[in-house]
Amino acid sequence: MDDISKDLGISKKTIYTHFRNKTELVNESTCYVFERIQSGIEKICANKLNAIEELFEIKQFVLTVLRNEDSSPQHQLQKFFPDIHARFKNKHLTTVNNSIVKNIEKGIASGIYRENIDKHFVSRMYFIGITGIKDEETFPKEMYTKQQLMEYVLDYHIRAIATEEGIQILKQLTNHKN
Repeated sequence: MDDISKDLGISKKTIYTHFRNKTELVNESTCYVFERIQSGIEKICANKLNAIEELFEIKQFVLTVLRNEDSSPQHQLQKFFPDIHARFKNKHLTTVNNSIVKNIEKGIASGIYRENIDKHFVSRMYFIGITGIKDEETFPKEMYTKQQLMEYVLDYHIRAIATEEGIQILKQLTNHKN
């Protein structure tokens, strides 16, 4: 709370007039960031892009929102506020699953994703991918940037489910030669 009041140039007393305690502040902050990202994703999905373009737009949006993320807030949340972390992880899983299942259905309907995939399994695998890359022991900052990891996971995901037509769209969006 000392750091927050110092950064904002206000007293801790002022912070406590709005939040009963640090836990409430962390919970409200986490909800705000989550809702901001969720709202942005919903707006992107309303743009009527093809399924692959939609995923690329979402990736760019999330990277923009989280661009100043120096350390892993999820790790800190899990360590210091495990109840908030558990609620957030469940909301995140539900939101990602719903979003990816809709994206897969859209891609199948347009012929750029294969028909013979288990939508719910694939959406959970994607969730594991986007959350797993935040593990700094597995993916050290010295080896990979946040942007590289997001691009690799997205490329891996799309190649696993795309038809040949979908692969061609992926190549156009990433300038891949292969």
